[in-house]
Amino acid sequence: MDIKNKLSGIVKQRYAKTLERCDSRELYYALLQMTQELSTARPAPQGSRKLYYFSAEFLVGKLLSNNLLALGVYQDVEQVLRESGHSLSAVEEVEPEPSLGNGGLGRLAACFLDSIAALDLPGDGVGLNYHYGLFHQCLKEGYQTEMPDPWMEEEGWLIPTGVTFEVPFGSGVQKAVMWDIAVPGANTASANRLHLFDVEKPAAAPEQGIDFDKTDIAHCLTSFLYPDDSDEAGRLLRVYQQYFMVSAGAQLILKELDERGVDPRHLCEHVAIQINDTHPSMVIPELTRLLLERGLSMNEALHQVAHACAYTNHTILAEALEKWPMSFIQKVAPQLVPIIRELDRRAKQVFPDPRMAIIDNNDVVHMAHMDIHYGYSVNGVATLHTDILRKTELRAFADVYPEKFNNKTNGVTYRRWLEVCNPKLAALLDQCVGKQWRTDASRFNGLMNYWGDGQVLRDLLDIKFENKLELCRVIKERQGVEVDPESIFDIQIKRLHEYKRQQMNALYVIRKYLEIKGGHLPPRPITVIFGAKAAPAYVMAKHIIHLIICLSKLIEADPQVRPWLRVVMLENYNVSWAEKLIPACELSEQISLASKEASGTGNMKFMANGAVTLGTMDGANVEIAQHVGAHNIYTFGASSDHVIHLYASHSYHSWHFYERPAIKPLVDFIVSPQMLAIGQESSLRALHEDIRGKDWFMALLDLEDYIATRDQAMLDYGNRSAWAQKMLVNIANSGFFSSDRTIAEYNQDIWHLK
Repeated sequence: MDIKNKLSGIVKQRYAKTLERCDSRELYYALLQMTQELSTARPAPQGSRKLYYFSAEFLVGKLLSNNLLALGVYQDVEQVLRESGHSLSAVEEVEPEPSLGNGGLGRLAACFLDSIAALDLPGDGVGLNYHYGLFHQCLKEGYQTEMPDPWMEEEGWLIPTGVTFEVPFGSGVQKAVMWDIAVPGANTASANRLHLFDVEKPAAAPEQGIDFDKTDIAHCLTSFLYPDDSDEAGRLLRVYQQYFMVSAGAQLILKELDERGVDPRHLCEHVAIQINDTHPSMVIPELTRLLLERGLSMNEALHQVAHACAYTNHTILAEALEKWPMSFIQKVAPQLVPIIRELDRRAKQVFPDPRMAIIDNNDVVHMAHMDIHYGYSVNGVATLHTDILRKTELRAFADVYPEKFNNKTNGVTYRRWLEVCNPKLAALLDQCVGKQWRTDASRFNGLMNYWGDGQVLRDLLDIKFENKLELCRVIKERQGVEVDPESIFDIQIKRLHEYKRQQMNALYVIRKYLEIKGGHLPPRPITVIFGAKAAPAYVMAKHIIHLIICLSKLIEADPQVRPWLRVVMLENYNVSWAEKLIPACELSEQISLASKEASGTGNMKFMANGAVTLGTMDGANVEIAQHVGAHNIYTFGASSDHVIHLYASHSYHSWHFYERPAIKPLVDFIVSPQMLAIGQESSLRALHEDIRGKDWFMALLDLEDYIATRDQAMLDYGNRSAWAQKMLVNIANSGFFSSDRTIAEYNQDIWHLK
């Protein structure tokens, strides 16, 4: 294909201009049109069984570069633009980022769609078309405030399909309108789809903040991802959203079965449904209901559903395993109530153990329990996570359904998380191990042949420094903050949650601040970067953000400390930020309380881009440590078994740790005169009291070990050649964590698509 002629023809038709005379915005829309034409011209992969991947989130990120790569024209486009006096990176800046997800769950789903397409498997995503995302985070006067995050434009990646379905709510029927995003497969000739359902007449963005009428289901159902559930209206809206998604999705499945000429009595032979976390769980009773309407008996319908549905568990946190009062379901979808009660009756008849009930004694529906009873596979997302599910959290189920439980360690797509975001490292890999790593991540291991190659090690350090310079430029441009590229870049980018322990990271910053004030300087300057959003109703998480911002202000104003320590809280952390942060990171903070992080995927992205992990033995950190060896990762903290014991025995008391001489000054500094002069007293005191008197996620338990281990990493960083070897080992062993490998395992063990 002659890309120059094709693109020139599009800009001539659209703007009556040559490529040279177009600006970046015009070029973006021309490339968007070309990419959409190429993607939609591709047929869907064929197979006797098709996957429907149901997820509340698909955090796809900007799509232009990713799709150009998948279509095999990225290099050609880059050259054509360069010859015309433009740069692809400048064009990419024009693109808005789709606000269709929040954190790891949504980013994983996006990686999975990429890999499903790359492996040429018949499989589409099913989700909702959120207009304003979770929210756009603004950091004003030391606090997070929330604003809508509008991303849809008149011309964009969404493709109108003309397909609609009627969703029967208790209050009346509502139309679901289906929009598609094309997902072309890398090195294939096919493309899958992400199906996103929307209301017919969406509400406009709120005029101020993210407050809106949560009872206006007809117009506001798809306004925001995870609407504030601190009141009943918000919780009900979440149930409305979930039922809207699964009802439309289930109707789509049956529509496509009809088009393929398949009798619904053979549905499970031709359909695999992956329930990504508990948000889509109502697909089980809804699909059952629709099959009953098609004339199947209850036994027949349940057989088909139970052999089509598989469930991925993403959490060990009990509060994240969704439970809804039956009264909510009665209001939202009363037609499901008798079906769920029948599912519960049948389950209790065989397994009377109350721990396994779908409906408990308080008439509350446990979504995960329904998924396990009426699905044929239950998988965790890291070896440790799956072991904990089997042995503790879901042990009653694992004992009676051992054949259902399996592990599928998460992965990420290196086409985006290395080739797109770190082209210089991608080029070095091409030179060292060949270009095949893009579709065969096992090739990464060939980099180990260069462990003693001084030139390759110097190249790794040079590439890292260039990426640090680029991050400095972007931080300066977006936030007006100067960052020293010669400092160590220590980065923690995650959803703000106490179990991820950003508060422990902040206590380390306090320790460094006090040491520097006392004349004890670190081996070299340190830049600590945070990126995180707190859920709007998560007050303690917002207190932690306030603490971080106060520390950054305190340090910025102190000429004694500022040359040695900087703290940067990034505003509105998203995929675009991650694509700059991950290539520049040197020390990757993966410090969740052991046993609480299901897997993590940021740890994998950092690893592949040459960062060294500082982490607890939690989630996929365990497997990373196994792959890289003890000398190439910094681990600390209590074991998952010990943490589980502390919770079970109620024997952790934060006060005992708070009183230690090494800890008390750090915690008390939160409410020191210096901090109170900068921050809001009520917020800082609330956080101080919570850490001192509760500390539910045990930051103080691991704090001293964390400080010592992090200090050792800072010291080791000074030996640049040895550090470069750690970088190389991490990159070389990251191939296992490719989402292509994960999806191949899902297909082999669960979906059986081809």
